[in-house]
Amino acid sequence: MITASPREDRVLTAIFLMLVTFFFFSSMDTIAKILVTSDIPAMQVAFTRYLSHFAFVFLVYFPRHGVRIFQSRTPRIQALRAIALLSSTVFNFAALAYLPLTVTTAIFFASPLAVCLLSIPILNEHIGIRRLSAVFVGFIGVVVITQAWNANFHWAMFMSLAAFLSASTYFVLTRKIAGIDNNSVTQIYASGFATIVLAPVAFFVWTTPASALEWGLLFLIGILGAVGHSLLTLAHRFAQASTLAPLVYVQIIYITTFSWIFFNTAPDFWTIVGTGIIVASGLYIWLRESRAPA
Repeated sequence: MITASPREDRVLTAIFLMLVTFFFFSSMDTIAKILVTSDIPAMQVAFTRYLSHFAFVFLVYFPRHGVRIFQSRTPRIQALRAIALLSSTVFNFAALAYLPLTVTTAIFFASPLAVCLLSIPILNEHIGIRRLSAVFVGFIGVVVITQAWNANFHWAMFMSLAAFLSASTYFVLTRKIAGIDNNSVTQIYASGFATIVLAPVAFFVWTTPASALEWGLLFLIGILGAVGHSLLTLAHRFAQASTLAPLVYVQIIYITTFSWIFFNTAPDFWTIVGTGIIVASGLYIWLRESRAPA
């Protein structure tokens, strides 16, 4: 088996890695919405996302580690983590066919609350009142941006709720295996499991992309996922899951920008106000963690 790097206390590095990670994840969601609204099935988008992810990590790690990339010290947890990630992707991509990016992202922003709560029984982490308060303040910023009280209910929101619950479980399990399995093993399990499960479904619903651009976007999602999840795993080796959880709010900045560029949805007054609240919450956590451990 491949020896995993031990956990380290490098909170500021972990925060930077998470900022980059969520930029990649926001890019993935934007590309996914472009594809599913172009009549490419969500299951097909999810399959090609994981297939290209698997191919990328296999080509990178197999020449160096050989068959050891398939040997895990915690195969059950790896399997559960892979199921959580796959569920989150499928539900999210399916919801994007019906809901705006800002709505699906806003629902996903409830995940830090779930991560903080799940970290207590699963990871035995201590969650201070200040960190919890920062999470709630950041969530208020999201509510201000989306003005959720004015949104018309759509059944696809149930898929977004399932996506955020699955993602929360994935984040906590990522921290649990950090320092136990090497990143190459973790990436192979996550992408390989999803590829195998989705292959028959994707074959059944397959729709040939209409252009070279769509083919390129299909496989670009996988590369973004491979790099993003590698950075995510590394970040969770450097800091607690509950510390990193509030950083998910930075996605609203990325998503708002991408929605403006690709879907001609300009940010309004409430978006600017809400973004300010989120940034303030994130800066508070950054300053607090730079001075003392949680």
